[in-house]
Amino acid sequence: MKKVLITGVTGQDGSYLAEFLLEKGYKVYGLKRRTVNAGMENIGHIIDEIELIDGDITDMPSLVDAVKTSMPDEVYNFAAQSFVQTSWKQPHVTAQINSLGAMALLDAIRTIKPDARFYQESTSEMFGNSRIVPQNEDTPFCPRSPYGVSKLYAHWITVNYRDSYDMFACSGILFNHESPRRGPEFVTRKVTMAAAMIKAGLIDRIGMGRLDVKRDWGFAGDYVKAMWLMLQNDKPVDYVIATGTAHSVEEMAKIAFEYVGLDHRDHIYLDERYLRPAEVTQLVGDATRAEKELGWKPEVGFRDLIEMMVESDIRKLRDT
Repeated sequence: MKKVLITGVTGQDGSYLAEFLLEKGYKVYGLKRRTVNAGMENIGHIIDEIELIDGDITDMPSLVDAVKTSMPDEVYNFAAQSFVQTSWKQPHVTAQINSLGAMALLDAIRTIKPDARFYQESTSEMFGNSRIVPQNEDTPFCPRSPYGVSKLYAHWITVNYRDSYDMFACSGILFNHESPRRGPEFVTRKVTMAAAMIKAGLIDRIGMGRLDVKRDWGFAGDYVKAMWLMLQNDKPVDYVIATGTAHSVEEMAKIAFEYVGLDHRDHIYLDERYLRPAEVTQLVGDATRAEKELGWKPEVGFRDLIEMMVESDIRKLRDT
């Protein structure tokens, strides 16, 4: 039986990956901060099938202990301060978790279980406002936020450890991927929750930032399959994982509100609090390499994804 260690196991990606690997017969260990219960609902249905290990990505001794306890064949690092807006308010914390945390985990693996295969969660935010559209593995990086910069460090330190220590370490450069498990602070979930709440008469309006910003949005459940395929490769290779199609925030809001029979224009207003100091206006990925070499393709379309999220939020409101 293969063993896996997942940091950030209670988050969106960690929970979907844990489900996926349990179905494949893995023994799943998850790193969890002892004092944090956020996201536990994401793994509530599989909590008896995984082994949680108390630890913190910024605490090297706990990472060493987690690797010793699990002795994993594969390690997936999802531990992150992943909200771009917060990274301007907390740049030091963002760097500590995203940058130095990834390096600490690599060191723990190198010391205790150097043959473990390592996956680092990289991000399309590393491309920033690239003039090259779509972006692929050869597109130059130019991050436009402390979050993007912190993830770029983690990306390059993964490359460095791969080259320096002959570790099987690679990164998935993932474009935006969403699901009903997405945190409420992210724009997709913010909109789908708003549509459900407005339809239920709980609120009337919602403040938003720029609606013209475009992103390449896919389904997180599809993307974890690509991560697993990367670690089954003969050699460690970094891949862009994306749908290849960009949609604006307004288009996303239109679909969400139409699903509940409303016009988004009647319920959304500009709130300057959500305007970023340096905005990335468009990101769209080219996952041709992943399709050719991994045989991976996204399965859930954009409209189906947004409607899935709205329906989930409607059910949650009914159950509360």
